[in-house]
Amino acid sequence: MRIKKGDNVQVIAGKGSVKGITGKVLKVFPKKEMVLVEGYNIIKRHTKPNKNNQRGGIIEKESPVHVSNVMLLSSKTGKTTRIGMKMLENGKKVRFSRKFQEEVD
Repeated sequence: MRIKKGDNVQVIAGKGSVKGITGKVLKVFPKKEMVLVEGYNIIKRHTKPNKNNQRGGIIEKESPVHVSNVMLLSSKTGKTTRIGMKMLENGKKVRFSRKFQEEVD
């Protein structure tokens, strides 16, 4: 996967005002090809009281979204860009921005 935890991404798919939301990647699920984006795809979960949550009730939390529905934001320009992988001379594999031809990270 080319999206990693801590990357700033923009949602590029969805209906209405959902499209265009930006946020930080909180968690990555590589086997399912999904990511958890901060402040996006909020769901409400009804929980019973337990050790961690004494009162119980309705908890709002983020739900995973498929990685194809988000696109990386360039740290320098703030615009969306596709990500490529390339090998350096020393044998290290790095991510790079296809639009701006610069390394990511």
